Amino acid sequence: MSTLRTICSGLLALLVLYSPIALVSSSSSGPVWKTLGGSPPLVVARGGFSGIFPDSSDAAYKLALNMSASNVVLWCDLQLTKDGAGICFPDLKLNNATDISVICPNKDRVYTVNGVPTKGWFTIDYNLTELAPVSLVDGVYSRTNKFDGNQFKILIVDEVAKLAKSQGLWLNVQNDAFFREHNLSTDGFLRSLSSRGVSVSYISSPDVGFLRNLMSPRSNGTTKPIFRFLNQNEVEPLTNQTYGSLLKSLKLVKIFASGILVPKGYMWPTDQNLDLQCHTSVVADAHKEGLQVFVSDVKNDLAECLSFIDNNVFSVDGFLSNFPNTTSAAINCFSGNGENATRKVDTLVISKYGASGDYPACTDLAYKKAISDGADVIDCPVQISKDGIPFCLSSIDLTESTTVAETSFSSRATSIPEIQSGTGIFAFSLTWNETKTLKPSMLNRYSKYTLFRNPKAKNEGTFLTLSDFLTLTEGRTHGILFSIENAAYLAKRQGLNVINAVPDALNKAGYDKKVMIQSTDSSVLMKFKENPKYERVYKVKEAIYDALDSAVQDIKMFADSVVIGKSSVYPEVSAFLVNSTKTVSKLHSFNLSVYVETFSNEFVSQAWDYYSDASVEINSFLIGAKVDGIITALPKTAARSRKNLYLNLGGKTPPYMSPIEPGRLLQQGSLANLPPPAPPLTKLDDINLGDPLLPPSAPRVRTAAPPAAPPQA
Repeated sequence: MSTLRTICSGLLALLVLYSPIALVSSSSSGPVWKTLGGSPPLVVARGGFSGIFPDSSDAAYKLALNMSASNVVLWCDLQLTKDGAGICFPDLKLNNATDISVICPNKDRVYTVNGVPTKGWFTIDYNLTELAPVSLVDGVYSRTNKFDGNQFKILIVDEVAKLAKSQGLWLNVQNDAFFREHNLSTDGFLRSLSSRGVSVSYISSPDVGFLRNLMSPRSNGTTKPIFRFLNQNEVEPLTNQTYGSLLKSLKLVKIFASGILVPKGYMWPTDQNLDLQCHTSVVADAHKEGLQVFVSDVKNDLAECLSFIDNNVFSVDGFLSNFPNTTSAAINCFSGNGENATRKVDTLVISKYGASGDYPACTDLAYKKAISDGADVIDCPVQISKDGIPFCLSSIDLTESTTVAETSFSSRATSIPEIQSGTGIFAFSLTWNETKTLKPSMLNRYSKYTLFRNPKAKNEGTFLTLSDFLTLTEGRTHGILFSIENAAYLAKRQGLNVINAVPDALNKAGYDKKVMIQSTDSSVLMKFKENPKYERVYKVKEAIYDALDSAVQDIKMFADSVVIGKSSVYPEVSAFLVNSTKTVSKLHSFNLSVYVETFSNEFVSQAWDYYSDASVEINSFLIGAKVDGIITALPKTAARSRKNLYLNLGGKTPPYMSPIEPGRLLQQGSLANLPPPAPPLTKLDDINLGDPLLPPSAPRVRTAAPPAAPPQA
């Protein structure tokens, strides 16, 4: 039976990420994992915490030890130098992740590597003395370079083994054939380790011949040989078979290995559009043969990690990760934590245009997803059409989240400095019937980083009137939030009363649950002062570090709670946190609830201090800043974070789930690469709060509406 045979007949699998399925009950010893031996999966830190510090640097290894599960193993890609010494470095070539091209200019050479002529600075051309002045830098351009000037030295295996101590050392031997071609012996180096008291827990290689010839026992027989699978179409040199076909020969693999290391696509394949397919039987087949299974290429994404250990069928035996804190949290804080798990904090999860990280903003699909993902409060930014129909849309400018610019309505573009700089096609320029013909458009806040949200659904969904929105949310959520902006302009210039539209819709629907009214305009919130059913939410537009008591007292006159940006809690510069502010504590001291926006899953949306992990960021606001609400485009991540098993346990919280220390990571950067000082934040004062009184609605000038454009295909 082929191990690549899918179990669920080719239909798209829905990841059941939160049901307690990777764990099975045991009456005598508590939970038992569905790993081969029933132990929790292993965390293998690839080059240390190489998602932050340069791969295989002293700082990367130490951070991995400090921020990971207690069973973390340190991974070392073994390379040999000209004098036969073993170093930990991610590649045969030094130039991508060191400054060797500066230290040794014009000394690059060309060697044949796996049959391909390859140019670069190779480890085999230098001895340890010659490598002493060479410093490690980050070789992945999507990561920070602020530590490249720290002069991290290349480490020999003995030094990494000393750091690893009882945690364990994993040596990966990727290039044995190349070293043998140049009269260097990997096997000889490995023999020498035991004489120096170096213990190796695992040795991996994609080379069948190397593993077959590997002498045993090593380190008193405790070293486990692991066969590393490369891409399925690559050919293994000894057997002349592709790695994909070798999966059919796991009985053979068991002869020379105790486990396998496979890319994640072997277990969760994707189609040509990168849509997830059903899982395969790789783990089950390997476990049947008594082989452990380790997965590589997993991103620093909690949901992805959970899919390999909490999926109703199997659990891998370990993760190879550049961000070992994320895998540690998945294993120890979230796995087995079912959909109905009790939340550990009462912090609200408030949607940002629904689940706009998954579907176009403010569509029925985005709202339904936000509800099913556990949002407590669903938001609707209220816009109003030319014919006075209130509806939900992320912006008064239709070009932000619709395809209006691609239609005949593009001729209605105009410039209104009172609303925004530049031109726009505004909601009040189209009737509701015209607006309904527009297609939604996904908000891709990070497209400049080539990060696009759910492209398959980029134009899916239907826009909703306030009445439709109330019908959709009734009985399915704890509350709703209406955001009202530009009320003065709409009343004075367009004769449209957006403020009255909200209570009118609520009264008609008979809505009786929690209602929040949000605005940056204090005069809007004053209009709702007499109705105790509404929670009035003041949104502070600027980033602030504190507030005068008199300013907060003024806010209390018209608001019950405040929305601030993330940088008003933890200011940052060049994606590093600088410090923390007094903002939350000051607002709390006046009994104002504090909601913070906007949280996303894209790693570029988080400061490096959060280790590019959305859950670490949210956790820092939940139990670090103690905010009252998280406003997010992806409610599922925030809702899951409230169920973290280690929330509110005080000193028992593991380091990978503890709130971050603002400024600590920035202090570890080299002086030459430190970012410039952050611009000063504002202290909220009485002057910031002044808003003119709302004018009465001007009489509307009725003109013949232009003919509606034909519906979009």
